[in-house]
Amino acid sequence: MKAMLLEQISHVQAGSSPLRLADLPVPEPAPGEVLVKISACGVCHTELDEIEGRTPPPLFPIIPGHQIVGTVEQVGDNVAGHRVGQRVGIAWIYSSCGTCSWCRSGDENLCPEFRATGRDVHGGYAEYVTVPQDFAFPIPHQYGDIEVAPLLCAGAIGYRSLRLTQTVDGDAVGLMGFGASAHLVLKMINATLPCTRTYVFARNPAERAFARELGAVWAGDISDRSPEQLQSIIDTTPAWKPILESLKNLQPGGRLVINAIRKEETDKSILEEIDYPSQLWMEKEIKSVANVAKRDVSEFLELAASIPIRPEVQCFELHQANIALTELKAGKIRGAKVLVVNP
Repeated sequence: MKAMLLEQISHVQAGSSPLRLADLPVPEPAPGEVLVKISACGVCHTELDEIEGRTPPPLFPIIPGHQIVGTVEQVGDNVAGHRVGQRVGIAWIYSSCGTCSWCRSGDENLCPEFRATGRDVHGGYAEYVTVPQDFAFPIPHQYGDIEVAPLLCAGAIGYRSLRLTQTVDGDAVGLMGFGASAHLVLKMINATLPCTRTYVFARNPAERAFARELGAVWAGDISDRSPEQLQSIIDTTPAWKPILESLKNLQPGGRLVINAIRKEETDKSILEEIDYPSQLWMEKEIKSVANVAKRDVSEFLELAASIPIRPEVQCFELHQANIALTELKAGKIRGAKVLVVNP
């Protein structure tokens, strides 16, 4: 099979090629696993965090990618509930221990044995992948393979982030950064919280215009003040400055939810400028989002299909993964980027 391999930590910049196209054997499903023939795989900022070493794979080489859509090609022994030819999706959550208190409560995203697709095991920048049967999610019939791929991470983690804000209809909500996840959150808010006002903060004027196009009541720069104080803000950026800017825009008792698996080091020193009275006092709260649980994926897919939510996508061929990644690093974003593998 064709696959894009990450063989070492490297810096992603214009013209770089951190991944290498390789020919590898098609994997065999172990007992309890299914083999999936991949049709599409979304490109996520987390891949940049893996490549640049902020959340490095435990071993090399590794095939990245965790927003996977395809069809079951083969089932291993002791598999029930999946059949050959069934369309399934695979998300960031590849497996968990299944027995700890977090798993028993449905929060297996916090399991100490959590394993991530495309980081701890091979992922979706390839023609085939294996996955434990409990972590292969049925795809709603309303979606084509390409458009549903971003829903498996950008959508699911956005769904978890919005839930953690504890937003009720009529609140004022901020989105700091406006990439794949944030644009789906805005669509979710519009559909399920119609009286909620969404304010978008983004450095790129094109992203601000896109946000207004999708229904944001206001869109400004990262450092701008929103026209009103906000009950909650979701930060999807890789930088530290948006944390400080978000806290300035929160009302007393407001909550900042950070939807990022890692932050980059480039502007970390700005945290020394935090002003406690204006930015943290009055019971403001900061909460991080860690991975996704199975219920986040399944619940969001059901919700998205019922609305329906249609992500904006830009398509690339598998061998163009490096181009998609360098564009993502450069901030050339409108919606989500998707690799088309087996059309």
